[in-house]
Amino acid sequence: MKKEYDFSKGKQGPIISNRGKTRITIYLDDDILDAYRRKGDNIGRGYQTLINETLRQSINKKSAAVDAKTLRRILREELQKAV
Repeated sequence: MKKEYDFSKGKQGPIISNRGKTRITIYLDDDILDAYRRKGDNIGRGYQTLINETLRQSINKKSAAVDAKTLRRILREELQKAV
């Protein structure tokens, strides 16, 4: 390395930020990965996209269930007040 290079103000990491997607390392069971790869091949889509969609659906279902649970609690409280 040449001595005239000055890296004192250099930063570690990617030069251009990646928006919307992040590369991670994740361990999945072989049977799960195989199933998503087969499903992706059958419908002509990428298995990573399918896994991403499944995770997104899971998050949306969970938040909807919490909202429904909260609504039921509020309705019970209000009905008890009315009686």
